[in-house]
Amino acid sequence: QVHLVEFGGGLVQPGGSLLLACEASGLTFPRYLLKWYRQAPGKEREYVGQITSHGSVTNYADSVKGRFTISRDNAKNTMYLQMNNLKPDDTAAYLCNIPNFDAWGQGIQVTVSS
Repeated sequence: QVHLVEFGGGLVQPGGSLLLACEASGLTFPRYLLKWYRQAPGKEREYVGQITSHGSVTNYADSVKGRFTISRDNAKNTMYLQMNNLKPDDTAAYLCNIPNFDAWGQGIQVTVSS
């Protein structure tokens, strides 16, 4: 079965940076579209961005465009989310997703606070 695990969350000050990683197993990783979501307490799950299987074309939500960058390393079965110029509103649990399998990571907490 498909299994996803996120790494790299934590506490950071406004304006700081974090790198998240999502490692996958149980699938032929290069075949699939990959997505990042986030969810803050009391709010609906929010789309963050995605990266395609062919050409690694990316798409981002307006709220993170210009600050976040998604990449993938197919040799390592890993997707990354580089988060720069973080804001308090970025505080949430971040989850990676493979829509073809309805597979989700466990969620990893990012907290942005002075």
